[in-house]
Amino acid sequence: MQTNQRDAWGERLPRRLGLISAVAVLVGSTIGSGIFRVPASVAGRITEPGPFLLAWAVGGLIALCGALTYAELAAALPRSGGVFAYILEAFGPLPAFLFGWSALAVIRASALGAISTIFAEYFGYFVPLTAPQIQYVAAAAIVTVGLFNYFGVNVAALLVNLTTVVKYGALIALAALAFLVGKGTTANFGPVWGGGVQLSVMGTALISIMWTYDGWADLSYVGGEVRDPARNLPRALVLGTVAIIAIYLTVNLAYLYLVPLPEMAGSALIAATAAERIPLFGGAGGSVIAGVVMISTFSALLGSMMTAPRIFFAMADRGLFFQTIARVSPRHGSPSVAILLTTTLGVVYVLLNDFQQLADKFILGIWPFYALAVGAVFVLRKKQPDLVRPYRTWGYPVVPLLFLTASLGIILNALWTDPVNTGITFGIILVGVPVYFGWRGLHHPGRDTGA
Repeated sequence: MQTNQRDAWGERLPRRLGLISAVAVLVGSTIGSGIFRVPASVAGRITEPGPFLLAWAVGGLIALCGALTYAELAAALPRSGGVFAYILEAFGPLPAFLFGWSALAVIRASALGAISTIFAEYFGYFVPLTAPQIQYVAAAAIVTVGLFNYFGVNVAALLVNLTTVVKYGALIALAALAFLVGKGTTANFGPVWGGGVQLSVMGTALISIMWTYDGWADLSYVGGEVRDPARNLPRALVLGTVAIIAIYLTVNLAYLYLVPLPEMAGSALIAATAAERIPLFGGAGGSVIAGVVMISTFSALLGSMMTAPRIFFAMADRGLFFQTIARVSPRHGSPSVAILLTTTLGVVYVLLNDFQQLADKFILGIWPFYALAVGAVFVLRKKQPDLVRPYRTWGYPVVPLLFLTASLGIILNALWTDPVNTGITFGIILVGVPVYFGWRGLHHPGRDTGA
């Protein structure tokens, strides 16, 4: 296999992902553990059914606005790294480097650590584990998905497809059984709207909700490996995001039918609590949910390991990181060194006791870059009016403006309600500025850096 030849868009990785696999990557990366526990924390802040469900719908609308906008960028610039490539093309190397720096320094490794630890915790439901053993199992899970990805995108995609179908089907079954045979009541949906909810409370709840939706943009990172990207990338982004919104709203309706909001707020493992009220499960509700969460988190881990290394690969391939990170395995056609780097970082983070706090603390770190990439649509339409755009953002300019407004609101609300942790987040990002200039001083920028 030739690994130095580039296709029409400048990519060296083979394009092996079709539409179905692309949708599965998005859905598989998004549905992890969040939908099994975040509704409880949202219920602790929003105590009325109407605003509770509205918050989940608003979160879905924000994600959909982002996906509709990214669809234009992905079709026009189907490059590895996705968000990195869009920011680089529109704003130049420094902002793009800061995105890669943030992903490298904290965001991606802490996310892998959080997902793998939840997988290990639920594995401990069947095989009792000590705290150190949970860490070792989590580290082993990261190494395992790293190996699957090393053996090529086809192997990883097959596993993502299978596990995504299983977990999506399990969520549909859980919701259906809740309404058909569950011990619930429609009285839990009232009063739909009482005294209302403050915007700041809604904004804080949205931070947790957007964590469960996070993954809608991950497909863009493997844009350099999707076949017929002009057609498949826009379709997959929209179809996958709509599928996520539909299942999240359905499952939350099921939770609410089985468990009233005041009780939901005190039930950290809301999915298990809901399953216990479905007589068909008997006393096995907890085991069923534990198994589903294991499959769900392992699938998300596979998806994250498929997408994250492409950011670092793209950085190196465009001259903003060590060139060796851009190596493509001649046998498997995978970004082998980037996968090794991502796996190593994930294992290091998972062996640190405070990785979960890091994952929570730095979740907002990605949002300024999501917004910057959406802003790239406006910049590139003026900067490169002749760029071939197989798809143009539906509802432009309203749709991208809605996403930018929501992103700004979420970030400002975080600064207002949690200035210390949010400030630390942005401080980590800004540390990348001197790192970038130090890098530029030691290395000549590559031909694709935009410098």
